[in-house]
Amino acid sequence: MSSITPLVQSVDWLALAPPTLTAAVALVVLVADLFVPAARKPLLGWLATAGLAVATLFLLPLLGGGRRTFCLPAHPDVCSYVADPFALVIQFLVLGGALLTALLSIDTIKDQDLPTGEYWFLLLSSAAGAALLPASRDLATLVIALEVASLPAFALVGLRRGDRLSSEAALKFFLSSVAATAVMLLGVSFLYATTGSLHLSQMAHALTALPDPRLATLASAGVALTLVGFAFKTAAAPFHFWVPDTYVGAPLPIAGYLSVVGKAVGFSGLILVTVQGFPSYADVWGPALAVLAALTMTVGNVAAIRQDPRRAHSAVRLLAWSSVGQAGYLLVPIAAAGYTQDPAHAIGSTVAYALMYAAVNLGAFAVAALVARTCPANRISDYRGLYARRPLAALALGFFLLCLAGLPPGIIGLFAKVTVFSVAVDAGLAWLAVIMAVNVVIALYYYLQWTTILFRGAEAPAASGAPEASEAAPAEQQPPRARIPAPLATAIALAAVLGIALSGAPQLVLRFASGALL
Repeated sequence: MSSITPLVQSVDWLALAPPTLTAAVALVVLVADLFVPAARKPLLGWLATAGLAVATLFLLPLLGGGRRTFCLPAHPDVCSYVADPFALVIQFLVLGGALLTALLSIDTIKDQDLPTGEYWFLLLSSAAGAALLPASRDLATLVIALEVASLPAFALVGLRRGDRLSSEAALKFFLSSVAATAVMLLGVSFLYATTGSLHLSQMAHALTALPDPRLATLASAGVALTLVGFAFKTAAAPFHFWVPDTYVGAPLPIAGYLSVVGKAVGFSGLILVTVQGFPSYADVWGPALAVLAALTMTVGNVAAIRQDPRRAHSAVRLLAWSSVGQAGYLLVPIAAAGYTQDPAHAIGSTVAYALMYAAVNLGAFAVAALVARTCPANRISDYRGLYARRPLAALALGFFLLCLAGLPPGIIGLFAKVTVFSVAVDAGLAWLAVIMAVNVVIALYYYLQWTTILFRGAEAPAASGAPEASEAAPAEQQPPRARIPAPLATAIALAAVLGIALSGAPQLVLRFASGALL
């Protein structure tokens, strides 16, 4: 009598703790919202924030080694969930970014009268999916994690009831994402039909020796379609069109969340499918990602430089286009991985750059949220004289912008850009390094322009005898100074301290660029 192969997979609950705990707290908040009186709803925000902090702490016991779970009984080395160094670093970025977003959200919910329970449930659910994705090692788990991270984000963008901008942003984000997901699923189905497996390691092995040329053609189409889906998630041009309107229509904390955590999700998925799933097709995805990187950074920076400082929501639009340009820099090491013999080493520069970008970009959105409390239009011109009104906030924003520009005292931004340059040059992509250098110079203009506005004095009103001057004078008056809420001040301070610490000791992040995380 033949023996039956066991199908029960082992479960390592400690390895699963960060995303599982985040999802559990989301359910607790949703249920508690039914029973907590309206006056005590803010407690749900602190519960969600504490849950994210505890989930982040659960990464510490996992630092010892690569724990695996949901492994095939017949192949113990083929697993669906792996808590390796790459997964842990991205999970720290995701949960840390969600924690800062939660601090930004506590007062935003109250000021904009957003539904408390639904907001926290959606944010935690999205964070749980985002934390699951970097540890996923099969395409089914990866796609599910990607959608769990994305679907709540659609609702968060459109959560401001009765706001036309919010509704339009959510609809555009939703329709674009659904189309990209459909394309990606078509590619995944092609790859499954070609290889007979969804596990990345088994798929990589099967793609190296396809018996039929027709299967090779189908596999190439599957690789290309899968890359298109992830290109949308990373806001790579020409799949970036949803970004500016979505960021403007979303509550500011959610715009910051999408710019950091949303990108981390897309880039971690892109790294996994290319480096671990499709290494034999590096001649397909390497050049494609190099072209996407050049196009993305150029489109983002050229659009950012054209923003009118007096246009409504121009500050958020500039940050949105800036995030598109930064996505181009993040794509460079992944493209370089297709040209090197050690792709796992190349992608470390993307991880290092993403950690720097996450800290300073969320800090910039935090200061933007502060300014929006007194200047709802959030024009760049509203930041004129911010140093005279709020010197610490102005210094923090100036530091964040200089980090993004790669200028001292933002040393971490400079070092992160240098690592990306070096990876491109080492891979033989000198043309891409030149395009990146040109784009860095373009970005200096709008980052420095915004920084100088912070320290300029208010424009003096014209002579009172001119009727047009008397009409324009109220627009030049300084907005009232209000108390900074403690959670918002804490978020700004945490981002600033983290940026200063990394600039003082850049090796804390740059060591990821010198080692193989996968």
